[in-house]
Amino acid sequence: MNRKKAELVTQEQIKVELEKAASQFQFNDKKILVIIPDNTRSAPIDVFFRLIHESYTQRARCIDYLIALGTHPILSEDDKLKRVGITALQKKNLYDDVKIMNHRWDRQNTFIKIGTISEAEIEELTEGLLKERAEISINRMIFDYDRVIILGPVFPHEIAGFSGSNKYLFPGICGWDFTDVTHWLGALRTNMKTIGMKDTPQRRLIDRAAHMVGVPLVYFNLVVDREGLKGLFIGDGNDAWEKAVDLSAQLNIIYEKRPYSKILSIPSKKYDDFWTGAKAFYKIEPVVEDGGTIVVYAPHIKDISITHREVIKEVGFHIKDYFVANMKRYAKYHRAVLAYSALVKGAGTFIDDREKPRIKIVLSSAVPEHYCRALNLDYIDPSSIDIAKWENQESKSIKVIHDAGEVLYRLTQANDG
Repeated sequence: MNRKKAELVTQEQIKVELEKAASQFQFNDKKILVIIPDNTRSAPIDVFFRLIHESYTQRARCIDYLIALGTHPILSEDDKLKRVGITALQKKNLYDDVKIMNHRWDRQNTFIKIGTISEAEIEELTEGLLKERAEISINRMIFDYDRVIILGPVFPHEIAGFSGSNKYLFPGICGWDFTDVTHWLGALRTNMKTIGMKDTPQRRLIDRAAHMVGVPLVYFNLVVDREGLKGLFIGDGNDAWEKAVDLSAQLNIIYEKRPYSKILSIPSKKYDDFWTGAKAFYKIEPVVEDGGTIVVYAPHIKDISITHREVIKEVGFHIKDYFVANMKRYAKYHRAVLAYSALVKGAGTFIDDREKPRIKIVLSSAVPEHYCRALNLDYIDPSSIDIAKWENQESKSIKVIHDAGEVLYRLTQANDG
């Protein structure tokens, strides 16, 4: 199945939509906070930063930006400016009154509790996968503003099904407790049953939490492919996100007729560690046959996780059923990290204290071999990888995927989402 051809959205079209939004959602004389993704998400945030400033600066009392890091590394000043596409000199001369802030997930005083989801409701929303109470907290900064714009791309996603919309709140700027809940739920449901699906228990839980946010939310949902911006859907409810999902599903999912036995997956250079670079596995897993192999070739990646390496060193990588059977042993760790570990190993079985992953994942990066093997990952020296040779061997059973991480690969018979 071929991806849909769609025209690029022009800057003139963006300006028109921004003007409509200003009137519809009453931005005049309002303090506006724009929540944006970090540099691991492809989107023309630089274009929107400039055009929002041009369109709204005379209307709004202020326009500030908060980078929804989740638990990704805190951005330096240079990286923050890079995200919005300006230099330090431009910031000083043109945007001096605009704040560009990190979500400081690493500081407890960042958060304020906004509600609770009961055990019974979670059991209902998750179709019985979880039965527990969840405390919902969020970055208290949003309550200093009259309107919150959530600006970011919509892609197939291993935790929520599709990213975008309320996912930039949860986990984008929420507390650890709820991140643990949503990510562990994603691991229990598994990547294979989640990624590229519009309606998932995880998304229902995220949307439920968003109803507790007391500030008016406006969503600028972007759909992007390798050519650029192909869709802009603005609204204050789920309709805009659902339209973005429908287009993303056509542009960002490639269907294969048959599974491969071996894939060389080369992640985008925008991923600085394997915590984010593992998307080069998640997006490929559905098209690998049982017993097959994915080699993630990323010579530029030097770290398993910049922010969570110490925990991962203790936990390692295991399939979901292994963790379920040994939860007492891992109770002290954040379940979001356990979920990452389980999602990286993929589906599998755990019988008679032996885990058997459905497929083999091999990391070929600057992370040393002894380190990978200690974490229960297979390893190949990146200097031994000849991409051209792999490409020459491409066939019905072998494939090379460049710039992996945002496009999902699925089997044609799995086109049921």
